[in-house]
Amino acid sequence: MSVNTPTAAAPLCAAPDFKPQAPKLKMPALACDTHAHVLGPAAQYDYSSARVYTPPDCVAKDYRHMLDTLGVTRAVLIQPSVYGTDNTAMLDAMKADPQRLRGVAVVDPSISDAELKVMHALGVRGVRVNIVDVKDRKPGSLPMDMLRPLAARIAPMGWHVEFLMHADEFPDLDRSFADFPVPIVLGHLGYMKTSLGIDAPGFKALLRLMQAGKAWVKLTGPYRISGQPMPHADTVPFAHALLKANAERVIWGTDWPHVMMKGAMPNDGDLCDLLLQWVPDEKQREQVLVSNPARLYAF
Repeated sequence: MSVNTPTAAAPLCAAPDFKPQAPKLKMPALACDTHAHVLGPAAQYDYSSARVYTPPDCVAKDYRHMLDTLGVTRAVLIQPSVYGTDNTAMLDAMKADPQRLRGVAVVDPSISDAELKVMHALGVRGVRVNIVDVKDRKPGSLPMDMLRPLAARIAPMGWHVEFLMHADEFPDLDRSFADFPVPIVLGHLGYMKTSLGIDAPGFKALLRLMQAGKAWVKLTGPYRISGQPMPHADTVPFAHALLKANAERVIWGTDWPHVMMKGAMPNDGDLCDLLLQWVPDEKQREQVLVSNPARLYAF
C-alpha cells in the first residue's frame, strides 16, 4: 500500500481555513511566525507509513497567502511528524524562499556532520524531538543518552533542540537541562492543560529554566491546551507568566495548518489577534514578534 494512502491508523485531519481574515492587530515590520508546517503535495512527497494522521495538501503558496494576509514577513517551518526524518518537503520550500524562511528539522542521531552542514546552509537552525507521540515511553522520561550527543554536535552551529512535550510531566525540567549543550524550545505555551494552573510544578520548572536563559517558549496552539472556546481566555495567565519569567525567551507562531484539530477550525486572523491579550504592551509585542525570533533563528 502506498504511504500516501490513508489508513485506519492514520485518519484524515481537517484542512485549515484557506480564507484567512486580516487581523485587527497591525503586525510590526519583520514579524515572524515561528511555528508552521508545509504538507504536500501528497503526489510529490511521500508520507511516512508510521504517521498518526493524514493531512490534506497545505502547500507553500497557501502558507505564503496566509502570512501575507496577516502581515507577517518571516517564518520558521517545523518538520511535521508525517514525514519522519525525510525533510525534503520542508527543505524544498525553504530553497524557494531563502530570505523569508528558516527551518527546524527532524533527524536520525546517525546523521552525518556533512548533512547537518548542508541543512544549516539552507537555513535550518534546530532539530525537533517528539516526546509526546512515542510508544512505550515512560511518562516523565527523556532519552538523554541520545539527546546530549546530538546537542553537542549541533551546538557549534548555534542550533537548538525543540521539543514536543508536556511541561507538566517534568517537574525537574530545570535540573534536567541545567547543563544541556544548547537551548531548548517548547511550543504551545508549555503544552499542558490550562486546568492544571500556572502553579503546576512542571510549568514552574519551565519558568525557572527560562529565567536561567536556557529555554524558549512559543505562544502557539491555544486550542491544544485550553478548556474554553475562542478566544481561549484561560491561556492568558500562562502567556503573562512566561513573559514575566523572561520576555527575551518568548516567541509566537500560528501553528498553521492546525493539524489534528479536534474542535472548530479557527481563522488565522482571529488567532493572530490573541496577541492583543497575550502581549498587550506594544513594545514587548515587537520584541516577541521581531527581535526574539531574529536572534533564535539567525535572520
